[in-house]
Amino acid sequence: MDATPSAMLKLLVPKVPFMLKTALLHSIGQSETSSKWDLRTTLTINILRDMIGPNSEPSPISKIQKLTTKDPGIKGNVWVSKVKLDVPEEDDVRQLLFKAIDDMGTGEEQWTKPESRPLEAEWNGYRAQAPDPKAPQPADRDEKVEYAGLMKEVTSKVTVLYFHGGAMYLLDPATYRPTTSRIAEETGGRVFNVRYRLAPSNPFPAALLDCFTAYLSLLYPPPSAPHDAVPANEIVFGGDSAGGTCCTALLQLLLQVHRSNPNPNSLPTVNFHGKSVEIPLPAGLAMTSPWLDITRGLPSIEELVKYDYLPPPSQTEAREFPACSMWPASPPRADLYCEGSALLHPLVSPLAAPSWEGAPPLFFSLGQEMLRDEDAVLAQRAVRQGVKVVWREFEAMPHCFAMLLENNPGAPVHHAEFAKFCREAVESGESVETNGEFIKAKTLERSAADVKSGLTELTDEDALQYMKKGQQRIEAKFRKGQDPAAERPML
Repeated sequence: MDATPSAMLKLLVPKVPFMLKTALLHSIGQSETSSKWDLRTTLTINILRDMIGPNSEPSPISKIQKLTTKDPGIKGNVWVSKVKLDVPEEDDVRQLLFKAIDDMGTGEEQWTKPESRPLEAEWNGYRAQAPDPKAPQPADRDEKVEYAGLMKEVTSKVTVLYFHGGAMYLLDPATYRPTTSRIAEETGGRVFNVRYRLAPSNPFPAALLDCFTAYLSLLYPPPSAPHDAVPANEIVFGGDSAGGTCCTALLQLLLQVHRSNPNPNSLPTVNFHGKSVEIPLPAGLAMTSPWLDITRGLPSIEELVKYDYLPPPSQTEAREFPACSMWPASPPRADLYCEGSALLHPLVSPLAAPSWEGAPPLFFSLGQEMLRDEDAVLAQRAVRQGVKVVWREFEAMPHCFAMLLENNPGAPVHHAEFAKFCREAVESGESVETNGEFIKAKTLERSAADVKSGLTELTDEDALQYMKKGQQRIEAKFRKGQDPAAERPML
């Protein structure tokens, strides 16, 4: 979005009466959330609802994507070293992914085989002394010099392989620099911020191929990479929202590769940049409000609307994206990210994956938000299967609240807990134990949460049936000539 003062003024002036009414209702305790939210939170969430809710004017996908992937420039306390890594000469990584998709599916899913492409990403770190924001950025930036400067300020072994959010079709590593620099500051480490391919031009599994390549490129740097090899036990997958989709889908891919390994006494291998290399598991996954069910079919999608800003399917049923060069796809399909037949594939909607046995520790931080049910079901399933899970749930908070509401009292708690998990997973992985906490709004009072069986009464079978209904809803709309993809939030 255009964040210039004139653009923001143009956006907000028409909403002044709405803002005054919202502030009044909050101040006299007549709003539904006045006991849980401060005034700033109330105004922010309600303005967002007005902007992306059922009454908002739909924009073409190409326009939204262009706006949300625009590089805002390198500003503030962040190191940025941009990288573009060569495509491996071998096709083995790509073929290994395709085999896993086939083996994990029902055989009925339709999907397009993407080509490999050079991997783009940014190394991000915390920069204690920010450069003068008014000084022009040099035209001859030396990315390796920038990386060397970044590494001088790294104080821990933590490397976070970060996948940004954006419903698989929005945003970019450049727009996530405030988040990744905060992660680097809190962990003392560095962040590899991946520019994975976006839908709808690049449907499943293009993004997953990029994520897999990024992980291997940390472990076994190509010649063009500035970094040395990073051990797997120093890498944490990190992501928010759709970045959580990427984290869990990549983990499921790795688990499938391990399950399929003909020699259980050794790690699976793949040819990558001229070498046969092992494929280990990472130290852990750290996720903020992860999106695990692409069908958006579980009950909390509708039931927890009062604490969230994302519009549920029931509010956007009649909305359609205006046609553009990107959408509808050619040939048309039901979902921005994948074919309707693939919505329940475990590498598309990781909630559909039945087994998480053998996974490294998982960290969940979320609000009482629309995605709560899917996160709770997966967390409980993983614990039952022997996986260590750390759960932090913030009362009455919306989706990705700490990134959106920086002044909310719970935001620094989220950042601290996220970083604490990353450090513990890397520095003393065996000491991570399953535990859960529910953190009250405003007071930040903490109470224990039973991660094994107390997060939700939904069973795995319940969740699967809800997902099937979600898939049926999407495919039925598509058959009627409607655009179910327009249920997605729009910025």
